[in-house]
Amino acid sequence: MTITSETLDAIAGLMRDAAAQEILPRFRKLGDQDVAEKTEASDLVTIADTGAERVIKAGIEKILPDAAFVGEEGVAADPTLLAKLKDAELAVVVDPIDGTFNFAHGISAYGVMAAIVVNGETVAGLIYDPMGDDFMVAEKGGGAWLKRADGSTSRMKVAAPVALADMLGTASVAFMPREKRATLLANTAKLRYAASYRCAAVEYRAFASGGLHFFTYFKLMPWDHLAGVLIGQEAGGYIARYDGSPYRPDHLDGGLLGAPDKESWQELREKVFTI
Repeated sequence: MTITSETLDAIAGLMRDAAAQEILPRFRKLGDQDVAEKTEASDLVTIADTGAERVIKAGIEKILPDAAFVGEEGVAADPTLLAKLKDAELAVVVDPIDGTFNFAHGISAYGVMAAIVVNGETVAGLIYDPMGDDFMVAEKGGGAWLKRADGSTSRMKVAAPVALADMLGTASVAFMPREKRATLLANTAKLRYAASYRCAAVEYRAFASGGLHFFTYFKLMPWDHLAGVLIGQEAGGYIARYDGSPYRPDHLDGGLLGAPDKESWQELREKVFTI
């Protein structure tokens, strides 16, 4: 199935509308009743998450009526929905607010993410920044692009490789085995620095635009990574699971590591991220 540029533009417009209607009016205006815990204190859902997903889902049903819709909040309510992704001929995977913890605490590092999956392969990805009103967009084989609100575009490109001691990046350790964390954190001393913005949308943007040399995650939920991995790859990055295998939409574990090239990836995997 071919996804046209008109379809991607329609989905982008839908993501912007959801942000304008449900997300931006609530930023730094949430009451206690508007925020709830899901699995733990750092795993939150807000009224903006559920409202934005509802708007996007309704729009996708008009734009791509035959697509299975897999949204983070829908799966939280009904985990069986995640199984649709594995066998669907066409699916749209959405994170209505990536970085909900940041959003709920008034931190402007969050985004809206969407990916299109055809027969088990990610063919397009979009990440929208409501604060800057711009998009990262990639189609498989077509490069990664930053599209600004004024209509201008620029091609995204990962950073050039550098020595291990000069690498800047992000490492999400929250879901890594607790007994491995001390070793992992000690290993990051070999790098220039390893941070975490608690938002994959922000971290993928920084990687794909050349601001970071690496990223790593342990837990792999599709709405967090499908769009960003495609964008990072189309920007020239080398991204794979810890065992070196390609990341696919049905993978929920196995870790994920991205770098400017395969040689950098291998050095990071062997010397730093030794999980």
